[in-house]
Amino acid sequence: MGKESIRRSFDRAFKEEAVRLVTDGGRRVSEVARELGIHENLLHKWKSKLTEDGDSAFPGKGRLSPDQEELRRLRKENTDLREERDILKKAVSIFSSRRK
Repeated sequence: MGKESIRRSFDRAFKEEAVRLVTDGGRRVSEVARELGIHENLLHKWKSKLTEDGDSAFPGKGRLSPDQEELRRLRKENTDLREERDILKKAVSIFSSRRK
């Protein structure tokens, strides 16, 4: 049988410290990644994410970034408004048919 892959997770502090070792410490990504036992690509990804998103990077399990949270809220609002519109259409239809 093949090796089972175990997916590790890293908290925000670990990711920030790993990136800090590269950015502030002036060390190479490959060196830091090897010391931490992670793949270089993962560290590059964390570095990019932190550069792009700043404080909202790495929101954690179950949490959304501000943009994702706004999108979720707007989609829900859109669904609610469509339901309200459909109810009003049915009500207008019912009241219009009673007047005839």
